[in-house]
Amino acid sequence: MRIAITGGYVVPVDGEPIEGATVLVEGGVITALGADLTVPEDAEIVDAQGFWVLPGFVEAHGHIGVWEEGDGWAGDDVNEMTDPNGAALRALDAVNPDDEGFRDALAGGVTTAVIKPGSGNPIGGQTAALKCWGATVDEMLVRQPVSIKSALGENPKRIYGEQKKLPSTRLGVAAVIRKALLAARDYGERKAAAARESEPFQHDLGNEALLSVLNREIPWCQHTHRADDIATAIRLAEEFGYRLVVNHGTEGHRIVDLLADKDIPVIIGPLIVNRSKVEVRRRGLRNPGLLAKAGVRIAITTDHPVVPIDFLVHQATFAVKEGLDRETALRAITLEPARILGLDDRVGALKPGLDADIVLWSGDPLDVMSRAHTVFVRGKRVYSFDEHTGKGVTVSPFHPD
Repeated sequence: MRIAITGGYVVPVDGEPIEGATVLVEGGVITALGADLTVPEDAEIVDAQGFWVLPGFVEAHGHIGVWEEGDGWAGDDVNEMTDPNGAALRALDAVNPDDEGFRDALAGGVTTAVIKPGSGNPIGGQTAALKCWGATVDEMLVRQPVSIKSALGENPKRIYGEQKKLPSTRLGVAAVIRKALLAARDYGERKAAAARESEPFQHDLGNEALLSVLNREIPWCQHTHRADDIATAIRLAEEFGYRLVVNHGTEGHRIVDLLADKDIPVIIGPLIVNRSKVEVRRRGLRNPGLLAKAGVRIAITTDHPVVPIDFLVHQATFAVKEGLDRETALRAITLEPARILGLDDRVGALKPGLDADIVLWSGDPLDVMSRAHTVFVRGKRVYSFDEHTGKGVTVSPFHPD
């Protein structure tokens, strides 16, 4: 199916805005965009005159589908807190596509979300990038695994301290991570030796996942707030040579020169929450701007459902109000999370070859009065705002009950 989105103010993000431009879509992929394109005769015309046309936003650190809102224990699959090393666990296997959070995401212009296990374990498990529309996770899948989620600081210390077992301290948490990575390194050497000798080898799911980190195939997403914990994250990454992505980074601005010097990206947030524990007492809307001005690559996260995912763009707006450059803010919810997590071959911008995840906004999305009016995922119209009722309408991916 061919679609031509015509006459809008097109903001590709990875390029200059184009007034009165056309975006052509075929087979769920963007094929061309520009001001003087010839529209195929068989294309469905979508009149975007008066709208801003942007790529769908990318949530870099969320728990949609694995930590469902309002469902209590039945919808809580975010933490398997029975083993400190959960490297074998996959967030993908716990996602409920019918979680209300996916509908909220579309209403907020978010079309892709990286779903992560929680921070109860030192090693939480494998993350997955999903589209925010579909009947099954297999249909929604963009990539798996995207990274391995790990946690330092208060959460794993509290969880296992209450169980009176290792790790109940920060030094214990670091030891669990270090021990697991050493074991995975040894496992990799045994695996390579067995391959050379054509000998049978017993595979281990957890070690296989950790090997992908040690081999720099995927990054290590490190939940960490305090400056000293961020320093520990850097220490571990340099010891084992993996690609580190700091997640949350609440006190990253306190050691910003270190992060910038080592080119360590930060997925920062959530930003509009209370100071619920000691390690987030320096949470502030100025922090993204402080990081960016020092040269740190940033993405902004809601950590949904900590902050509702449809507020992703509002966090960017508030950060601009407190000093973040406007263009950097927009990139922090589109292209930068895609680049940081290796998804920029699929999402994060409007350009030929990328998925046709396209959102028509009533105005500048960084204006809090603007709204996502029409949302396409892979070229399919999945959400529209009804001007008459004042409500958003999401196309259900499911057959009628």
